[in-house]
Amino acid sequence: MSADRNPLRLGSIAPDFEAETTQGPIKFHEFIGNSWVILFSHPADFTPVCTTELGEVARLQDKFEERNVKVIGLSANGLDSHHEWVKDINEVNNVDLKFPIIADADRKISTLYDMLDYQDITNLDNKGVPFTVRSVFIIDPKKTIRLTLSYPASTGRNFDEILRVVDSLQLGDKHRVTTPANWKRGDNVIVHPSVTNEEAEKLFPGFNVVKPYLRFATQPQA
Repeated sequence: MSADRNPLRLGSIAPDFEAETTQGPIKFHEFIGNSWVILFSHPADFTPVCTTELGEVARLQDKFEERNVKVIGLSANGLDSHHEWVKDINEVNNVDLKFPIIADADRKISTLYDMLDYQDITNLDNKGVPFTVRSVFIIDPKKTIRLTLSYPASTGRNFDEILRVVDSLQLGDKHRVTTPANWKRGDNVIVHPSVTNEEAEKLFPGFNVVKPYLRFATQPQA
């Protein structure tokens, strides 16, 4: 990562960039528009774990769309490689992959988002240059980074968990709630600490006080 730029944190504005993708050129902030976005990197095309991951994202496409979420992949390969690999992804996973994949052969975007693998000495191209790790960024319509995850190249991601986080973030943005451990859509939520009991009675009738700092309520309508 460039030494003259602060590291990306939760709450940072996602850096804008221009890129070639399997669906044509994009300007990232224009691509985000008024949607949520999941930007995720994979180490390389035509690799086993990545093939299963992109197939799973393609399988979940409808679930992302119903949440107003766009997904966009990235790896340090060129467009021709991406297009050929998508055929394999579709065949192996019995899907129809429709989301764009960024071609980042020069690692410019990977460097901008600190996605490069500095740990696994096997995760290199034939020139010894690091491939990307399995990074995930959830970005909201204000272009703010709301979640970051980095998985090693050897471990495939759980995209149901990523959907779960999107549900939690979107619910918390609309209502004054947080979500407990292992929460999933439809479960009880936690009343935000900033909400007084008097407010809570109006917002969440019948809420349950377990401790003064821990109050549960039925999930509000999203």
